[in-house]
Amino acid sequence: MDSETTGLGAPQAARPDHDAVAAAIERRLEAEREKAAAAATTPSFDGNHEKRQEFRRMIDPGILRPNPRKLALESLQTLLKLAENIIAHPDEAKYQKFKPTNPTIQRTLVEPRGTLEYAVALGFRPEVDNFQPFYIWNKRHMNDLQIGAAIIKEALEREVVKEERAQRRKEEEKAAQDAAKAKVKQAFYDDRKGRAIIDERERVAREAAAAKRAAGGMSPEPEPADYRPRRMPGSGHTLSGDVIDVDEGSDEEDAAARDDDDDDE
Repeated sequence: MDSETTGLGAPQAARPDHDAVAAAIERRLEAEREKAAAAATTPSFDGNHEKRQEFRRMIDPGILRPNPRKLALESLQTLLKLAENIIAHPDEAKYQKFKPTNPTIQRTLVEPRGTLEYAVALGFRPEVDNFQPFYIWNKRHMNDLQIGAAIIKEALEREVVKEERAQRRKEEEKAAQDAAKAKVKQAFYDDRKGRAIIDERERVAREAAAAKRAAGGMSPEPEPADYRPRRMPGSGHTLSGDVIDVDEGSDEEDAAARDDDDDDE
């Protein structure tokens, strides 16, 4: 009987390759080591819930509510730039301080409400260097700086979405107003156009009627009716018994008879 088959003829399970198993274990351990190293270099917010909430309160209502919206957002962007410069260049002293008398810093961090307090929470402290005022960052506050920068990013992303939504709503309202105005204007033009068409038709009809009358195409005016009394033909008797025959004659004969009567008199 073949050593690789059982008495029933089924193949016997192959023996595991110890080298392959060891290689798989090594790969898994290496992946875990890389994951742990990445976690060590990434700021962890575990256990910093209260710190995150504190930074959120410092932004809203601390900075966003009391300051004009545009200035508040610009101030947050300035604070984020200060923090990101230190995170990207932790050993360069020039990024670890700012001068409060600088015009941009004074406008975005000194004058607005709540912004210097946030800078202090990030680890900056007021100091005098060579008779010049500075805010200098202390390396012991790296964790605070990283948390504060992350909360600023969170707030800016939220506010940008709100800004875009408000802008989109404003554009939609303007488009609706423009459409309503265009509709009213078009209705006005349509009304004027309709009136112009009616006036033109009436004018053409009047001109056609006048031309027809001028060409004699219209029926003549009817003659006025003659309501003068007419003599009725026949005969009659006078008081003396004479018989008078009255024949229908012309108007000329009647006129002549009246003239003769006038001569006799």
